[in-house]
Amino acid sequence: MKAQDIKNLNIAIIGGGYGGAAVAKALQNIGAENVHVYEQAPALGQVGAGIGLRPPTVELFRQWGIFDAIAAVSSPSDHLEILSADGKHVLANEEWPFLHAYEKVNHNRMIHRGDFIDALLSVLPEGMVHLGYKLETIEDNGDHATLTFENGEVITADLVIGADGIRSTVRNQLFSQKEPVFSGEHAYRAVISIEDAHGLVTDDNPRFYMGENGTIAYNLPLRHRGQLSYDITAPSDDASWAPEITHEYLEKILEGFDERIIQVARELDLSQVTSRSVFDIDPLDSWHTDSVALLGDAAHAMLHHQGQGANSAILDAGGFADALLQGDSVKDALAIYEATRKPLTDELQRVSRQGWHADAVESAFPAKQ
Repeated sequence: MKAQDIKNLNIAIIGGGYGGAAVAKALQNIGAENVHVYEQAPALGQVGAGIGLRPPTVELFRQWGIFDAIAAVSSPSDHLEILSADGKHVLANEEWPFLHAYEKVNHNRMIHRGDFIDALLSVLPEGMVHLGYKLETIEDNGDHATLTFENGEVITADLVIGADGIRSTVRNQLFSQKEPVFSGEHAYRAVISIEDAHGLVTDDNPRFYMGENGTIAYNLPLRHRGQLSYDITAPSDDASWAPEITHEYLEKILEGFDERIIQVARELDLSQVTSRSVFDIDPLDSWHTDSVALLGDAAHAMLHHQGQGANSAILDAGGFADALLQGDSVKDALAIYEATRKPLTDELQRVSRQGWHADAVESAFPAKQ
């Protein structure tokens, strides 16, 4: 599209998480001036735990001119270590692939989800993000769409991007009413002080402890903020969204693990632990109409096994901006966006759903990048 056409587009982004914030920045970077992000939460707070940002994602941050903002709240990592549950045997030591671009080296970077979203939002113009806007309905009118929010406001946009997560209203009303799929796993996540980690943190590299019963303890250091993201996933038949847990239950599923991991579990403040059943979605037939497209988890929520959920959302944002520059119209651009990104995320969804275990760590990251 021509620069003037992009500049004049009225763009509405539903969802102010990392996908929505990233695509807002990507669009601003190509000259879009009328971009608005609508977030349902009345306020933005520190949520979630640690994640790893892969080199292609970090390279996009350089291109968008926001690398310094991300680097200030993250730490570079050189490798991933996978160990037996008791920590006595190294099952794999995987060096992260680096990406060299413009004489810069992009490392995998460890970051807290809350810091990540805050950093992305901090580089957006004041007034671009609107809080307390929960989408009620979306009407696709062909060359534009009409959005009605629960606060009574009605918005019309030339382009709508649904970045509203795994339980996306945009997806449900326009693309698929199929429910998210339960994986048969729970995830328990907490962020603790390194001082309370009993020596589990020695550098900036994540370590995964693999239990033979399918339980995995993930240790993602966040040394730049003096913390450890302490995560456990375990098999379960309970598909309730936020299952209740006890210290006794955590100790039971961690039987045979490194004593330091068990000790951390014993001392956790359970009120600070996020307990969630793990879901993904089946691949969609399509992500877009003539004026509406999905992005991130709304389009392709995937299981955590490849560590690619957040990275895929950021790469979607980059792909979205590229498609607008390449296409002759919004309709054309959305087709290019889907054709470029969907095959990649379909495969990541498939591979992530396979999972991995202690006897097959060599296949843990077949799509590693």
